[in-house]
Amino acid sequence: MSEAAPPVVPLISVEHLFKSYDGPPVLKDINLSIEEGDLVSIIGPSGCGKTTLLRCLNCLEILDSGRITIAGETLARANRHDHPDHAFNQRAHTLRAEVGMVFQSLNLFPHKTIIENIMLAPMIVKKEARNTAEANALRLLEKVGLLKHKDRHPYHLSGGQQQRAAIARALAMNPKVMLYDEPTSALDPELVDEVLEVMRGLDKDGMTQVIVTHEMRFARNASDYIIYMEHGEIVEISDEDEIFMEPKDERTRRFLGQYVGRDIQ
Repeated sequence: MSEAAPPVVPLISVEHLFKSYDGPPVLKDINLSIEEGDLVSIIGPSGCGKTTLLRCLNCLEILDSGRITIAGETLARANRHDHPDHAFNQRAHTLRAEVGMVFQSLNLFPHKTIIENIMLAPMIVKKEARNTAEANALRLLEKVGLLKHKDRHPYHLSGGQQQRAAIARALAMNPKVMLYDEPTSALDPELVDEVLEVMRGLDKDGMTQVIVTHEMRFARNASDYIIYMEHGEIVEISDEDEIFMEPKDERTRRFLGQYVGRDIQ
């Protein structure tokens, strides 16, 4: 009799996550699991907690209570009055190192060239030798299609090129997970696809990616599954076809109806 396969351990696990800012909860009892290599899109109306969830995963915001585990590193808190101690902050730092994040605002250093922007964090944070950081930066610039622009400054690039450079910069820290907060929202429509194509390429390479997006076409065509959030809660988690064709919840149906121009049957 053959042995049973070992259970799959998710790369990202969130259990009973709550977060608030001196008012009603922004995140209410969030529970989700994401396996290695998954590309997951998070959709929902503005103000529903999507960005806050990403910021909690990256420890830019500290959860009030609950548990977050990423790549075997766990950060847990009993309640918001449980004051983070030195050990907690060290765990947050360790977890943050496993995660790359790309924001709406690109935050590239304008006085440095694109390759210098990508080399900087590995040299300062990881103490990489300059030649090692440069070789890795050149490899990443080729991956995102910017190798010929390596010596340009950000203001000489289009918005789409700058966003691809920001992705390369995040990848330079060799994260286990990539998070994106509306990475195409500030781009002209004709520049959106070049950024999304980089994400598709990373998906083929096996990178785990979580994307807050309003690009419904991309969410449907590229995601392994989609999370719909509303009022700080996860309403529905479904694969890309089911959530568009047969959403389980009326709130999901109502939200997606505005994008397809008709009710979803």
